[in-house]
Amino acid sequence: MPLSLSGQNRICPALIEGARVFITGVAFGLLANAISPRGLSLKRNYFPPAPLSQRTLTQVTPIGPQILNTNETSELARRFAQNGFKLVSGSEVAALLTDPLFQSDMIILIDARDDRHYSEGHIPGAFQFDRYYPEKYLPQLLPSALAAEQIVVYCNGGTCEDSEFAALALKEAGIPAQKISIYAGGMTDWRASHRSIELNGRKSGALRQS
Repeated sequence: MPLSLSGQNRICPALIEGARVFITGVAFGLLANAISPRGLSLKRNYFPPAPLSQRTLTQVTPIGPQILNTNETSELARRFAQNGFKLVSGSEVAALLTDPLFQSDMIILIDARDDRHYSEGHIPGAFQFDRYYPEKYLPQLLPSALAAEQIVVYCNGGTCEDSEFAALALKEAGIPAQKISIYAGGMTDWRASHRSIELNGRKSGALRQS
């Protein structure tokens, strides 16, 4: 049955009163939230993304060494240690370049990448050892590796595993594992840190700031 005019007149004031009560309640609620030390911040994101340590490597934005967070670095160090290898950082490798032992090849760096990547830029003074062609590189590399007191192997860094496989190949060739360290950041980290790179062959003298 349609409402009479008098019925409609009774409903309208009720709606207006209900709206007034609602608006007043919201206003008091906002005021109480603003005053309370435990109030909620309207600008705060209460559902932030998981911290980097809880994300997979593919979810981490590449910066430097495709960046290895603390958990990933610890995992690499643990895995390398199982084969007797140590994990070193870019700053440690850079310090080795100024060590007198590096100048006398008692400390050597080994680039585990292919010809193209090596010639386009490697850490100054690094030997090349493409692990896919050991017969091409080991005859020239082994005497220096056996004589060296410390060896650092690297590749592109991040998810690249060539440095680890190259280190294993050196170990199988008779190089003591305790002499071998792996620079997991590799060339990605080296370039991101704007350190000098060497073009073409080893000790070519063609240096460039990355």
